[in-house]
Amino acid sequence: MTALLDGVGWGAAGGSVSAADGGNLTCRGVDVAYEGVQVLFGVDLEVRAGEIVALLGTNGAGKSTLLRAVSGLVDPVAGSIEFDGVDITHADALHTSRMGIVQLPGGRAVFPTLTVAEHFGASAWLLRGMTGAAERIEAAVERFPRIKERWNQLGGNLSGGEQQQLGLAMAFAANPRLLIIDELTLGLSPNIVDQLLEMVRAINSSGCTVVIVEQSVNTALNLADRAYFMEKGEVRFSGPTKQLLERKDILRSVFLEGAASRGDKPPSRTEPRTRGAQRAATWAPAVLRVDGLRKSFGGVSAVGGVTFEVLPGEILGLIGPNGAGKTTIFDLISGLLKPDAGDIWLGGRRVTAWSSHRRSRAGLGRSFQDARLFPSLTVAECLAIGLERHLETRDHLAALLALPAIQRSEEDVAYAVDDLVELMGLSAFRDKFVSELSTGSRRIVDLAMAIGHEPDVLLLDEPSSGIAQRETEALAPLLRRIQDETGCAMLVIEHDMPLITSVSDRMLALELGQVIAIGPPKDVINDPRVVTSYLGGEIHVREGVSA
Repeated sequence: MTALLDGVGWGAAGGSVSAADGGNLTCRGVDVAYEGVQVLFGVDLEVRAGEIVALLGTNGAGKSTLLRAVSGLVDPVAGSIEFDGVDITHADALHTSRMGIVQLPGGRAVFPTLTVAEHFGASAWLLRGMTGAAERIEAAVERFPRIKERWNQLGGNLSGGEQQQLGLAMAFAANPRLLIIDELTLGLSPNIVDQLLEMVRAINSSGCTVVIVEQSVNTALNLADRAYFMEKGEVRFSGPTKQLLERKDILRSVFLEGAASRGDKPPSRTEPRTRGAQRAATWAPAVLRVDGLRKSFGGVSAVGGVTFEVLPGEILGLIGPNGAGKTTIFDLISGLLKPDAGDIWLGGRRVTAWSSHRRSRAGLGRSFQDARLFPSLTVAECLAIGLERHLETRDHLAALLALPAIQRSEEDVAYAVDDLVELMGLSAFRDKFVSELSTGSRRIVDLAMAIGHEPDVLLLDEPSSGIAQRETEALAPLLRRIQDETGCAMLVIEHDMPLITSVSDRMLALELGQVIAIGPPKDVINDPRVVTSYLGGEIHVREGVSA
């Protein structure tokens, strides 16, 4: 291992580094606002030294915002945050990290162009000048043997599970007293999740306090001592996880029935709302058909014989717990992955062997969980790029000379951008850089670019991920308006049950890469197999529902 550390450089010897004792965290009445919109409302949270506490709730509940406030990445507008009795309410991230608060961000906490070794060089900057820094790195690598095997590989070449292991190892190397983990298991297969959870338990057993954000109830209940439930920026439940099992009203309302169970019932879908929905209600050839689709990674089946179809003008909701295979199915449909078996049909044409570019040209559009935009471009410029498919003239010399054909194309694009800005309500952001926008506004721009492509089938991967509750509530009417205006069919992955049930004509539920239910939204979310996949069999035995 000493040879591996050579050349990375940990600084001169100085103070000592030893295993850190866990710290106590207390939040009292914390309020946070973004661009004048309040997203946290008087949040109280207490974490004792050495605990593992889970923070649960749907997308937009405020979980990640609260953690960013603790880490110093967001400045609260009211309330207080204390760490071991020290007020850190308005401390910045540098100050909190030096106190021992380390956050593993959501998504993938790696730099794709750095090697594993270089990652550890970056993560150990807090330990520079201290004796024992190299030993701390060595202990982290030994604790994660897979990372040791990948020492000279780029972070971007690691699998999703290996990237999360690298993130955990980097956090452990930083000698945290409080480790904050945001969505550790998102999009990973169950066997990889089990490995990561064992690693979290091992880190906690060394004395580190852990706060983990999770969407999976089962994962949180198997890992944490206590749990907090958040919804719409407020804490609805706090206490031991065993008591959480007894709160069937919260579990079902937040993760399955959502707003409908609390009286603010989503719009009824008993009557067709558009000409697209009317076509979907009668027989029509499918615009997208998936037949016996299979995909494995390293011998682990991610998608196992999935078959379904999307009708013209239909919105089909795709649900399932983390690791169910939803995003893998999107990658297969859009051509980013090659299936091991099965066929994909788009508009009556077999496209299984087509490239992603060719499928796009044939009318397939897609958004991604992380809203992959161009931060240095304005909103209008991003929308113009989304219209590239429709350019009639593609000649660099003609563009250089500003020939009439190019001018007409540019005028057409400008008119189309104006239409998209009006349709999506982006007038106030038209000339702003994407990097200046909130997460919710970037999601709207991402949707607008996908619509500008004029797809026949639009794949939306968790459009509400990471946005505030108020923005989530505005998303359902926006998706319905998009469908009304364009008539395109949509396949939507979503964890927010109130949102997906309110917009879907039908829903399809997945578990471990297989379809377990398909049909009207009300039937799917009440299917015992779906309930079990989200909440676990033990909960439903208590409810009298067979698992």
